[in-house]
Amino acid sequence: MSDSMIPVWIFVAIVVLYLLNSIKILRDYERAVIFRLGRALTPPKGPGIILVFRPIDQMVRISLRQDVLEVPAQDVITRDNVTLKVNAVVTLYVVDPNAAAIKVANYVYQTSQFAQTTLRSVLGEVELDELLSHRDKLNLKIQTIIDQRTEPFGVKVISVEVKQVDLPEQMLRAMAKQAEAEREKRSKIIHAEGEFNAAQKLVDAAALLATEPLTLQLRYLQTLTEIGVEKNTTIVFPLPMEFMTLLNKLGASAKAAQEKQ
Repeated sequence: MSDSMIPVWIFVAIVVLYLLNSIKILRDYERAVIFRLGRALTPPKGPGIILVFRPIDQMVRISLRQDVLEVPAQDVITRDNVTLKVNAVVTLYVVDPNAAAIKVANYVYQTSQFAQTTLRSVLGEVELDELLSHRDKLNLKIQTIIDQRTEPFGVKVISVEVKQVDLPEQMLRAMAKQAEAEREKRSKIIHAEGEFNAAQKLVDAAALLATEPLTLQLRYLQTLTEIGVEKNTTIVFPLPMEFMTLLNKLGASAKAAQEKQ
């Protein structure tokens, strides 16, 4: 090989190395936004093998996979003046890689800031009971607001879930007392309803027995039979029903005599 051929081989080697270094491989969930001389090329490149000719081209990788963003705990004052600490989880993904690379410096950080401010503002408009019982509706409202704010830079917010609500210790004790009072109230109502139903049945039974005096004697004999079955030390002195009737008549006569006097 002559000395004149050495520069040619060096040039060829440099070109080959440059081309090899320009080859980039993008996974199926990745897209590359290419800035050629500062201007973004459309549409974004990928997936597969692409060529990035540096220093003319600059590449920004954008992932299209869903990403979970945890919103730090926020201090929230509800409409009924209860102080809470609330955190949430935001699920998002990129729908427009060019917008996510051009229109915002860091779409994850900006979405996080939007989520924090939206969480405080939305939960501050509701009362504590509504926050605890209608969480799904609040999640949907927060998700809709954040999605509207992230749409201009190509980010889609799929869902927002309020993860944890930390109540003050005093509020927890007050809620426990309230729940205990509610349970005691239901217990007393059920007991009173039982007593009322039992009294009503006794009145009905007494009215039925009054129609046939003989049934009262049969019931009396049945009670004596039930007591005598058990082996116990109870001594029972049965009285004739006629004796009880005689006592009732005597009592009624004495009362009538007193009223005449």
